[in-house]
Amino acid sequence: MTTAATAELLVLAQETATVAGELARLRRAEGVEIAASKSSPEDVVTLADRETEALIRGLLADARPDDGFYGEESTATNGTSGLTWVVDPIDGTVNYLYGIPFYGVSIAVVEGDADPATWTALAGAVRNPAIDELFSARAGHGAHLNGRRLQVASGVPLSLALFGTGFSYDSARRTRQAQVLQGLIHEVRDVRRMGAASLDLCGVAAGRLDLYYERGLKPWDHAAGALVAAEAGARVGAFGDDREGQSLLIAAAPDLYRTAEPLLTELFQDFMADDDI
Repeated sequence: MTTAATAELLVLAQETATVAGELARLRRAEGVEIAASKSSPEDVVTLADRETEALIRGLLADARPDDGFYGEESTATNGTSGLTWVVDPIDGTVNYLYGIPFYGVSIAVVEGDADPATWTALAGAVRNPAIDELFSARAGHGAHLNGRRLQVASGVPLSLALFGTGFSYDSARRTRQAQVLQGLIHEVRDVRRMGAASLDLCGVAAGRLDLYYERGLKPWDHAAGALVAAEAGARVGAFGDDREGQSLLIAAAPDLYRTAEPLLTELFQDFMADDDI
């Protein structure tokens, strides 16, 4: 795809994330209403999630009717262009529900199937309307925060690295993730759990975290954020040479990644035999 074409895709992602983020912010100010639970009683979806995704889907369809769409809150559709928009309308819904200003509208466009193991991410944007931040990236052209070029922190030893992670809504899986954390916590500076994977990945890009890892993410959780991290110089992957995906996602500067990946792999594999994600 040409440079001009990917530039247009980035602008569309940025503009759509900004408009959708304003809707989400407005609905948060009005008061949040739970629409349903999904995988567990703790895993909620709000009316604002659904309304925001409907807005995003409509704006993208109007601009690019031949593209596919893969969102968290609605039925996926295939397109004829070879491109698919991967969308999380409100990443960090529990934060959103509680009024914690750490939630994001995540929009990415990828070439190929909506599978992180095979797709090529072309452009993405993550908007946190609560604090007026827009992260964005285009393949081969770097990552930015409100127009400022981002670069991951490098040269950070494992013992001084600030890690970020997330936990499953399923209590049994969350217990196993806590066991991983117990094996990790004495090896690093500290660990943060902030509740929105897309923004955590952007945090790696911005130097707010040195490394982010999580097991059990869905494609819409990390499609845009992983591109932002990678374009800021992070290595994004999983076990060994695996690409990022549901089994594990790790994002960090390449030197820290090389040090931390074997440790995370060992810790997770101790609990994978009885964990179906």
